[in-house]
Amino acid sequence: QVQVVESGGGLVQAGGSLRLSCAASGSIFSINDMGWSRQAPGKQREYVAHISRGGDTNYAASVKGRFTISRDNAKNTVFLQMNSLKPEDTAVYYCNVDHFTTWGTTDHYWGQGTQVTVSS
Repeated sequence: QVQVVESGGGLVQAGGSLRLSCAASGSIFSINDMGWSRQAPGKQREYVAHISRGGDTNYAASVKGRFTISRDNAKNTVFLQMNSLKPEDTAVYYCNVDHFTTWGTTDHYWGQGTQVTVSS
């Protein structure tokens, strides 16, 4: 089993910055893609960004140029640097991890979420 734990959420004023972290731990063979999604009140969960093991990144149009995803493969950790935050970025942010097993399969894990609130 793999555990995924996010941290770094909080309350920030519009225009401010926050950095989220997410660490995977447990019986890990290899972590492939890592990413972030978010869910605002009353809305469906939406994609934010992801990063491959090799460092290739992709972003939702709504955050491109403001958010930066990065990772530390040695620590099985992914980060989301969020700058120029807007009230519409307010949401619970979830980390997701693709774990490549010794059996050659890929298991998907989600964290419990961390709240980000941006005040206007």
